[in-house]
Amino acid sequence: MASAVMRPVRGLGKLLLDFALPPRCAGCGDVSDDVGAFCPSCWRELEWLGNSGCQRCGLPLAGTEAETCARCLAAPPKLDRIRAAVAYDDIPRSVALRLKYGRKVALARTMARYMAPLRGDWDGNTILMPVPLHRWRLWGRGFNQSGLVARDLARRWDLPVDGHALQRVRRTTPLKGLNHVQRRKAVASAFKVADSAAIKGATVVLVDDVLTSGSTAEGCARALRRAGASRVELICWARVVRPSQLMR
Repeated sequence: MASAVMRPVRGLGKLLLDFALPPRCAGCGDVSDDVGAFCPSCWRELEWLGNSGCQRCGLPLAGTEAETCARCLAAPPKLDRIRAAVAYDDIPRSVALRLKYGRKVALARTMARYMAPLRGDWDGNTILMPVPLHRWRLWGRGFNQSGLVARDLARRWDLPVDGHALQRVRRTTPLKGLNHVQRRKAVASAFKVADSAAIKGATVVLVDDVLTSGSTAEGCARALRRAGASRVELICWARVVRPSQLMR
């Protein structure tokens, strides 16, 4: 009864809040119709990836009916499945940077909203795990942006999230501007699993904001595999699909 009485009050409160602080496009900041969404102009500029492309790595497959790309056939990645909501470009980059460095934490919900359809066909023994930050970087920033996204996805998918079992034990140099081999060397042995019992036999779904070369995610996957994870996947907000973007 009390809930029915309060429902109109909450509705009026939302209308007043929207009038005073109208929803803004997550891309350009213009007034939009929905919180955490994109205006039509920004929407058209986004390259949505979703569940299309290579069934393993998720990269777009153009002009072929193959389900797996040649690269994955020749050298399968450490990750069993990789999915990203959008291709890395100006707008996805801006969203990720404003969350990470601008402390616009509400953008984590925006990312999770568009990552949610990428859910896999997982069994009950599945754990979400944000790609960890080194403790010095975590203390300096105050939060792990991937952890914020993972918590929102856990709520949407009704799955547990573990932000402690996987740890970044070695602080690495910034990876921007490095090639694939240099990136892989930079993250070698940077990750360890603190609690193997928590993940033994489980499907671990790593959550990250941006996937560039994949070196960091593969470093996480190697550590998780050694600790007994049966399957490791990655779901992220944006990923590089063109090599030239690695240098940006």
